[in-house]
Amino acid sequence: MMLSRAKPATGPAASSPAKESSKKKKKLPKLEDYLTNRDYTGAITLLEFNRSSGKGSEEVDMWIAYCAFHLGEYKRAMEEYQAMTKRDGCHPDVWVNLACCDFFLGMYKEADEAAQKSPKSRLQNRLLFHLSHKFNDEKRLMQYHQNLQDIIEDQLSLASIHYLRSHYQEAIDIYKRILLDNRDYLALNVYVALCYYKLDYYDVSQEVLAVYLQHYPDSAIAINLKACNHFRLYNGKAAEQELKTLQEMASPSFTFAKELIKHNLVVFRGGEGALQVLPPLIDVIPEARLNLVIYYLRQDDVSEAYNLIKDLEPTTPQEYILKGVVNAALGQETGSREHLKIAQQYFQLVGGSASECDTIPGRQCMASCFFLLKQFEDVLIYFNSIKSYFYNDDTFNFNYTQAKAAVGNFKEAEEVALLVQNEKLKNDYTYLSWLARIYIMNNKARLAWELYLKMETSGESFSLLQLIANDCYKMGQFYYAAKAFDVLERLDPNPEYWEGKRGACVGVFQQIIAGREPRETLRDIIQLLHNTSNMQVEYIVRTMKKWAKDNRLGIP
Repeated sequence: MMLSRAKPATGPAASSPAKESSKKKKKLPKLEDYLTNRDYTGAITLLEFNRSSGKGSEEVDMWIAYCAFHLGEYKRAMEEYQAMTKRDGCHPDVWVNLACCDFFLGMYKEADEAAQKSPKSRLQNRLLFHLSHKFNDEKRLMQYHQNLQDIIEDQLSLASIHYLRSHYQEAIDIYKRILLDNRDYLALNVYVALCYYKLDYYDVSQEVLAVYLQHYPDSAIAINLKACNHFRLYNGKAAEQELKTLQEMASPSFTFAKELIKHNLVVFRGGEGALQVLPPLIDVIPEARLNLVIYYLRQDDVSEAYNLIKDLEPTTPQEYILKGVVNAALGQETGSREHLKIAQQYFQLVGGSASECDTIPGRQCMASCFFLLKQFEDVLIYFNSIKSYFYNDDTFNFNYTQAKAAVGNFKEAEEVALLVQNEKLKNDYTYLSWLARIYIMNNKARLAWELYLKMETSGESFSLLQLIANDCYKMGQFYYAAKAFDVLERLDPNPEYWEGKRGACVGVFQQIIAGREPRETLRDIIQLLHNTSNMQVEYIVRTMKKWAKDNRLGIP
């Protein structure tokens, strides 16, 4: 049965007096409301509506450019300001605002030209101060530095230059001084937290950041920094969860940070999607180039990593370190002493600098410098000071193993070597050769021999055989020396291998007579000798068999 309506669904009669009253009370959103809520997308939408409906003005254009700038849409903001400069009697602030857009787009020359056209102001001085830093012009930098005053904006600008120069403690001092008198400047907590992050104090960074997040839980920059702290303190999964929370919030500030978040997700996921995400961001986010270099290094594509970083003039410790790592990898891969020397110099610059000498990366750099110089006693001084931070780090343990073994501390070297879990490292010839030598030096030649047996036939397996043969012979572990020399002789009939095998077999025979080797081993030794067609074999075998007969050891 159809239910009839007492009133029509649409039309004047459908609206109740209560609804009509609520509609009258509902106000249209104002520009100030959008700006207060940092909803710059909503603000632009309103401003563009006003402009398209004939309510446009220079003030509207200025606000549109302002909102685009705060959304991170610097190109659009630049175009708005450029259009204003072409009008007669444009507002004098337009030039310095245009210069700021150019600066954020990395167009430093254009920013400098635009800034010079604007009237002198504190903002102009601060911008030129930053441009001098970008141009590496120390003289000009000091000129604008002297013009800075003891006002908040200028001091914040000075703090940011300290930050860019890796003088993080100096920046923290300025921020804290301002915060003492201006507790409501909550954003400064983010800057302080960022400095602590750079100083590797991730837990302290979290505590400071929490002050800001209590008031602005949807801040993209703050949540991103929190995610980075989680990445350092825990893992990539924990960090990614923080960014997922931000995406679910649909925060107005998300648009501003979307490229930064895309970049960081690649890092948190261990490089997943690096080739799709990072290349377009190379000229947008400075770290994108560095992380792409790291990706290539992890893929063992050293040449691509070098091509990407060779023209980069390092200015931060991270850039110096990465250039050092790439040059070291290329030098080891190609045998280039020049690249190894460059790497050593970069490591020494960072490790010896006042700002980095007491940091973990700084100590790693000094260890790497001495490693390339083969001064392993010095390497261990630095490794020992930071080992507690890298107990489960396979790469660190791989290098620590080599340093321990190089100074003859084979017992501890074995303990550290066995901590390595990464299969790729465990199959690396450098790792295998060091582990084999360590086993032999610790009188565990059988374990070294088993390493060889697990290897596929290759040039590397031949090299490992030579190492086992010679090291076992030197350490008096003649049985496995004889086995190794036997295989070498069959692979390459070099007289030196026969001489090694002969000496090792005689050495085993002597150990059997002395009771230091089981008598049953003599059968294996005689069989190894029979693998060689040399006149001396019969004489040696006859002597061994005579001894066996005299000692009632049945050998056919």
